[in-house]
Amino acid sequence: MSAAQVRTLAELAKLELDDAEVERMRRELDAILKYVEQLDALPTEGVPPTTQPLELATPLRADAVAGVLSVDAALAAAPERSGSALVVPKVVE
Repeated sequence: MSAAQVRTLAELAKLELDDAEVERMRRELDAILKYVEQLDALPTEGVPPTTQPLELATPLRADAVAGVLSVDAALAAAPERSGSALVVPKVVE
């Protein structure tokens, strides 16, 4: 990764980096990219995609409807309401 690329990334991220910080970030980002290249070289054919690298100790439960609030209970703390709707300040003219 070049210093110019680091400066572009810094600008996009709204970061102000001095020359020493640009060089340090260039080295660190270069190391990250080299590690990703190593990962990319691993044979992953036949390996199923996963969402969790480890077995979950607490399995997820199915969604179920339970304890539905009434309109009055749901809007009890609302500063302003109109019928069954919450009234909010107008933000678009």
